[in-house]
Amino acid sequence: MIGWLQGRLAETWHQAGRCGVLVVCQGVGYELQLSGRHWQRLQPAGAELALHVHPSIREDGWTLFGFPDRLERDLFRELLNVSGVGPQAALGLLGALEPQQLVSAVVQADLRSLCQAPGVGKRTAERLAVELRQRFKERYGQLLAGALAVEADDDLTAVLPDGEEREEVGITLSALGYESLEIHRALRAVAAQGLAAKAPADDWIRECLRWLSRSAA
Repeated sequence: MIGWLQGRLAETWHQAGRCGVLVVCQGVGYELQLSGRHWQRLQPAGAELALHVHPSIREDGWTLFGFPDRLERDLFRELLNVSGVGPQAALGLLGALEPQQLVSAVVQADLRSLCQAPGVGKRTAERLAVELRQRFKERYGQLLAGALAVEADDDLTAVLPDGEEREEVGITLSALGYESLEIHRALRAVAAQGLAAKAPADDWIRECLRWLSRSAA
């Protein structure tokens, strides 16, 4: 079973919405399909290329999927375990979202971000969130913490409500079934829309619920 390849990038290809490479290893050429995001970042032909590989074996042939590191290959395999998610949808998700963004979107049920991937509709996005949320929390907690740290460092932090107002918003939304990551994202989105930090908690709650409703649509 092929798990990793290192060789010379002979050529790149793009056909029918799919893209990939031909890698020559010791005189043998291997054709692999890549995510669009990875494909766009490739070095010119002739460069050395190393890929982690996931082979897909079907009656009509083999397909090799290549990834720049083990993390992306592992995420690809996790996605394949979800009902209704095939290799193309999984590769589309990795093409539309960076690994941190993908883990964050799944854990906080950010359906709008997940639906950016080609072939991923609302129902598939919901299944991803339901089936992978807990596993991603447990397995990729450090990656998720890094994504939250990046968000917390930006300029929007200064215009979020603080003290009792923010606590009231959090308690109310939690009571309605939203998780902390969803609440954090909603607060940031509403702040970006221009609601004043000193606005009443009721205004923040109303606007957060409106944003959460749209993101799930």
